[in-house]
Amino acid sequence: EHEHEHGEGCTCGCHDHDHEHDHDHEHHHHHHHADEVFESIGKETNKKFTKEKLDKILNELANNDEDYGVVLRSKGMLPCEGSDEWLYFDLTPGEYEIRGGAPDFTGKIVVIGSKLDKDALMKLFEL
Repeated sequence: EHEHEHGEGCTCGCHDHDHEHDHDHEHHHHHHHADEVFESIGKETNKKFTKEKLDKILNELANNDEDYGVVLRSKGMLPCEGSDEWLYFDLTPGEYEIRGGAPDFTGKIVVIGSKLDKDALMKLFEL
């Protein structure tokens, strides 16, 4: 559950705004602390990956907070070595999915989390 201020145009979906606003209601103010701030690291690449290699990388990333920071989400699309197909991936803590997809112009990797170690992440992906 989260708390934040709901304005007249709030569309967050966590508060019913289909009622009259003639009555008073209270809202809690939530202040974000430095340890709640997320960062994003993105990289474009034409490096080709095998599915096995990407599987090994994502398994390491999904299950290791110590070496790379707190990874909350990662996604990407990368050219597949030995194929015209591309590898698309989605990752959340403890799990990930790799699926084949249509080619794109350039490969992309994005990692979202906190206290991310960019150098360690680039080394993991061999970029």
